[in-house]
Amino acid sequence: MTAALGTAALWCGLAASLVSALAWRRGRPAALAVRAGRAALGCAVLAVAFQVAGLIGHEPSGHRGHGVPLSDTVTSLWSALEASLLLWLLALTGVAAVAGRRHRPGDRLRSVAMASVMLVCAVFFAVSALTGRPVVPAAADGPGPGALLHLGSAALAVPFGHGVACLVTGRTEIGTIRRWTLAAWVPLTAGIVLGAWWSYRALGWGGSWEWDPAENGALMPWLLATALLHAAPSRAMRPWVAPLALAAFLLVPLGMLLAAYDATPPGTALPVTVLPVTALAGAALLGVLAVTLVGARALLARREPRHPARPDPLLLLGCTLLAVLAGTVLLGLLLPPAVELLRGERPEAGPPYYEGTLVPGLLALLALMGAAARTRHPRAGTAAGARRGLAWPLGVGAGTVAALAFTGPPPVMALAAFGLAAFVLAAVAGRLLARTGGEPMGLRRAGGLVAHAGIALAAVAVAASSGYAEEATARVWTGGSVLAGGYTVRLEAVERDAHAAATTVTAVVSAAREGTIVDVLRPSLTTYPASGGPPVARPAVRSVLLHDLYVSVTDAGEDGRTAVLRVAVNPFMSLLWASGAIIALGGLLALLGGRGRPRTPPPGPASVPRPRRAAAM
Repeated sequence: MTAALGTAALWCGLAASLVSALAWRRGRPAALAVRAGRAALGCAVLAVAFQVAGLIGHEPSGHRGHGVPLSDTVTSLWSALEASLLLWLLALTGVAAVAGRRHRPGDRLRSVAMASVMLVCAVFFAVSALTGRPVVPAAADGPGPGALLHLGSAALAVPFGHGVACLVTGRTEIGTIRRWTLAAWVPLTAGIVLGAWWSYRALGWGGSWEWDPAENGALMPWLLATALLHAAPSRAMRPWVAPLALAAFLLVPLGMLLAAYDATPPGTALPVTVLPVTALAGAALLGVLAVTLVGARALLARREPRHPARPDPLLLLGCTLLAVLAGTVLLGLLLPPAVELLRGERPEAGPPYYEGTLVPGLLALLALMGAAARTRHPRAGTAAGARRGLAWPLGVGAGTVAALAFTGPPPVMALAAFGLAAFVLAAVAGRLLARTGGEPMGLRRAGGLVAHAGIALAAVAVAASSGYAEEATARVWTGGSVLAGGYTVRLEAVERDAHAAATTVTAVVSAAREGTIVDVLRPSLTTYPASGGPPVARPAVRSVLLHDLYVSVTDAGEDGRTAVLRVAVNPFMSLLWASGAIIALGGLLALLGGRGRPRTPPPGPASVPRPRRAAAM
């Protein structure tokens, strides 16, 4: 019953979205377009409600999935592609309802933008209704929900709509694009950091970022949204705005699709279902992406002035580098399904590919951030002034590298990250303290610099945790110990808790430094016999100011007297989580400080005004 009701809600939502799109396109949105958009949101709410009711109602013999808690049953709403599409649809229609709540009669640009957004909603209503059941039963056994929702990506639909409107009308509403991109960028940043924190604290593999498709699917639109935020304020970079807005949004569903493909084990019904659907949908999305980008550039080239303004070289290089990094991540995601489709075997673009191709680019971005903070200093003036402004931040960076080099032979990449991060922090500090005409810096520009400082701190944390971590793995008997990073981790006992659905082995360990016990930790390992899946490790983490003690169990003996312990001491992990909060705070400040910007007038045959220096964000 719930399945039929959910399907009906999806089809009604499709109809409401089409009505709203047609009403917006006619330019008379005062009543019908807005109400139809709200009706589409209501249909999405109903579809999700029926989904949850179906998850709770499909309880065999009155037991929720053989011992699965109610919270896990409900949160499994996003454990499959079909249900993830429903949540994405709910967020998308909610964004459309908020964006369309205010209307201005006769505003053709906004009418075209909202019509495009509602057409996107209609597409996803159709996809959800046609490609999967709106209600899927909760898994009877297994480790529980998997994928993490990437909050904020739905808000990129509004810049997408305005990008389409720019191509149709030849006008650009920069203020709206920038505000909605920031409204997406802030939760996307928070979601990426929280996902890394969850991977580190809840999974036992020992790291915070594995370059898996779910993580990369959120990273790609974040990179392009970052480029869009930097390009939008610059009049000379205006031709970049529409292509970046289109690409940032289109990469969201493509990333979701590739993540769903990767979650399917190799050889599991791929010839029948997953691989053809992935190939067709992926090819369609890539085709739409390519056509829109090429078409956007061609249309914008026809409308460019005869003597276009020259963009800031640092800004142009930074936006290009961000786009290249997003393309590199996309290539790594497309490689496995393409090879499997052609050769029948699935390769993996793992950490070596991403770290080898992306880390140099990320280091180059750090250098550009520091240089931009000083060369755009209000007192820099001439090239000589800019060079003088760069002198002392470069000295701070070089001094940091020299000091760390004397302490021992650190990894080259980590040393470069430390030096560049110090350069950025020094440049940002000087820029934040600068005053223009005796007045404090604006909130929007200050927010961008705060975000840059947070990125530099994140680089320090990542470089320290990857280059200076100490770890050891050993099988020990009760009473045995593992040494790592100045800690002595002793196995005190092994506890076993067996149920019909799962068996959990908990290692009780004591952690000592210099002969004194500082903590007692309880890492665990859970197996689900009926599912046949791999065991799930739950680590135990002791966090102090400068480092984390990370202990996980990778195996346990049947006799209850032995266990394989993995012990790691990871420096500066607390700084990593704090830097994520600083980055998001910078974006929020930029969002709050950018309200009330005037709309950009339509381009005309008059001469193009001299470009202003672009804001940091």
